Amino acid sequence: MNPNKKKLSDYIFIFYKWRSLFISTILFFIIIGFLFAFLIPNQYRATARITLPPESGLGGLASFIGGDNSSIASFGAKLFGLSSSNEDLLLGLLYSRTSLENTIRKFNLTGYYEIKDNNIDKTIKAFRGDISFEPNEYGLIEISVTNKDPKISAEIANYFVKLLDSLNNKLNTTQARNNRSFIGKRYEQNISDLKTAEDSMYRFQKKYGIVAVPEQLETAVKAAAEIEAELTEAELKASLVKNQMGSHSPLYISLKNEAELLRKKVDELKYSNNLSSASNIMFPFKEMPYLSLKYLRYYREIEIQQNILEVLLPLYEQAKVEEQKSIPTILVVDRAEPPQLKDSPKRSFIILLFFFLGLFLLIPLILIGDRVLKEEERNNTIEKFQYNFFDRIKRIFHIKI
Repeated sequence: MNPNKKKLSDYIFIFYKWRSLFISTILFFIIIGFLFAFLIPNQYRATARITLPPESGLGGLASFIGGDNSSIASFGAKLFGLSSSNEDLLLGLLYSRTSLENTIRKFNLTGYYEIKDNNIDKTIKAFRGDISFEPNEYGLIEISVTNKDPKISAEIANYFVKLLDSLNNKLNTTQARNNRSFIGKRYEQNISDLKTAEDSMYRFQKKYGIVAVPEQLETAVKAAAEIEAELTEAELKASLVKNQMGSHSPLYISLKNEAELLRKKVDELKYSNNLSSASNIMFPFKEMPYLSLKYLRYYREIEIQQNILEVLLPLYEQAKVEEQKSIPTILVVDRAEPPQLKDSPKRSFIILLFFFLGLFLLIPLILIGDRVLKEEERNNTIEKFQYNFFDRIKRIFHIKI
């Protein structure tokens, strides 16, 4: 066994020898900690709790833009302990420079923090240490303010609530105004496009006398079928009469002329660009593909613009309502009340801190002092200085080595 290796009892004996220094120094640190703890002024923390109303922000527009995804995202954020985008926005407004500067000027916090040159940046830096804006586990946003005066701490917290509602309302109004302007421009463009489509359809219908292509095409096909049937019948009759009475028979000539007229009408329907007689129903088959295509394009454009109008008009009216309304954008769950109990300083913690600080300094000091005083040789100035220092402590506290 190494004779120089110290046992636990050896260390206990060393501290027993130095007990007068140990006790005196520890008591000194405890007294200093006690005085320091009671010299620090009391700080009081007031807290207000707020939340968002069930439907806030853009209302109908938000539901149109986000659909059900917004509620799903909010649920997912709470499920995983994350803040939703609305909470992030409110926290951003609370920590904004505008919010902090307004509060500092309202309560003259530059003087409270004793900022000599009225530097607003220094005041903001000091003020940030006394405020806290955090969502709690129940989904509420807690606005906490610490101040030497409990009444002032509550007033500042409640002012933050009022200021937040004002800034959020202003932001929502600006956003609603921008939305109303954007949707209004799109609505006006839709009205113009719809009018253009309707005018184009009107000119097309007026030029060709078309009211409804599918119905008129069906009528034309039926009429053409009937004329072709009459043509076939007339040609058959003419052939029979010619065989019986000859080609010079007046009846044959009459039937032949009738068949030629019907043939001309059928050819006109199939191959002519225009009918010889004006008609609001019958159109040449040659022109029908072109007319049908043009009609369907005009009709489709009108339907598209009409459907766009059905979407834009309610949104436009909703945006105008959102721009004009001025209602609270947050709900106050708990107003801040002047606290009756201090938040800091934690005096017992400060005294314990000084106690452990004394131990941290004393333990190595005693061990080094005991070793230095037992050494017989001192080879340099530093060792001599250490010996003289610890020898003086030994004599003052009557320590026997």
